[in-house]
Amino acid sequence: MIEFATVARPYAKALFQLATETEQVENWLGSLAELAWLMQQSTVVDALSQVDKNSTEQASELLALLSNTKIAKNKEFKSFVQVVAQEKRLAVLPEIYAQYKSLSLAGNHTKEAIVYTAYEIASEGQRAKIISDLEQHFNTRLQATFKLAPELIGGIKVEVDDQVLDLSVQAKLQALYTTLTN
Repeated sequence: MIEFATVARPYAKALFQLATETEQVENWLGSLAELAWLMQQSTVVDALSQVDKNSTEQASELLALLSNTKIAKNKEFKSFVQVVAQEKRLAVLPEIYAQYKSLSLAGNHTKEAIVYTAYEIASEGQRAKIISDLEQHFNTRLQATFKLAPELIGGIKVEVDDQVLDLSVQAKLQALYTTLTN
């Protein structure tokens, strides 16, 4: 089976280069996110995979589902979706989006972070403080996504690329247990 990441890489790079040249990186990022989400919906996939539809019809139907019709009518973006459909790579759109997003973040010298918390952080001020502290720790700008993980008991756990910063109560209890049993 072909690895989606390998197939998606050249599409993401080409689209990112074109978006950079036309100064559309952020606009296309949102539209790619929508396309990726659409391709994860079984009803959309079923509708597009009907035998009697050719690649042009598939691309047109997919573009018609985008909420930002201005982007869907953009000549370059429309051509991109048509090429992906012609090559029968529509299923790879979520991975193309992920790689495009990585390229976009790298262009802004930003990394993506997932912050797991034991409790919901309601205050935007608290979130901003956490992100600021993490940016100092990792020495880079971060685009953070907060996720709830009650099993942490307290504290936070952060994943940035392949780095993990675990400041949770669960991790401290595990370390204490390991120390006591050895």
